[in-house]
Amino acid sequence: MSMQPEQAKFLLAYLMASVESEYAITLKVLAAMPAGKEDYRPDPKSMNALDLAWHIASADWWFLTGIAKGGFPSEEGKRPAEITNAAQVVEWYKANVPPAIEKVKGLGGEALTKTIDFFGVVQLSAVEYLSLQVVHTVHHRGQLSTYLRPMGGKVPSIYGGSADEPWQPPA
Repeated sequence: MSMQPEQAKFLLAYLMASVESEYAITLKVLAAMPAGKEDYRPDPKSMNALDLAWHIASADWWFLTGIAKGGFPSEEGKRPAEITNAAQVVEWYKANVPPAIEKVKGLGGEALTKTIDFFGVVQLSAVEYLSLQVVHTVHHRGQLSTYLRPMGGKVPSIYGGSADEPWQPPA
């Protein structure tokens, strides 16, 4: 059974609330990276903090852009040479992801129901990739959040308080 355009629009509204909420949380985690510690990695097999932060930021943009265009580019972009620190990743993320979110929010039902191939592994309707984008971000953001304390940073609240940013009930 294929998804109908009206169903896709409903799913878009539901999933975009998560995309926008996760964007704000991801921005906090990216911004919590201490300057000068971007080469940190907990293990030689791990990505360093800067490359992990770039992967998170660029993959959010890549997923959203692919959904909006109706197809995914063959590979995620490599980190540009001019992005050499965490603050630049944060600025790139703030400049590029919100417009990509808006493009997806503006898609019509027909575009949202279009089947997009994901490298021969899975074929989903465009709107269904939003949930994959969210879990991908959450997964890698969790990795980066575990880097923060060993890097000398503070862990922001994510889904509740942290030792560095305790939960405060509303006044």
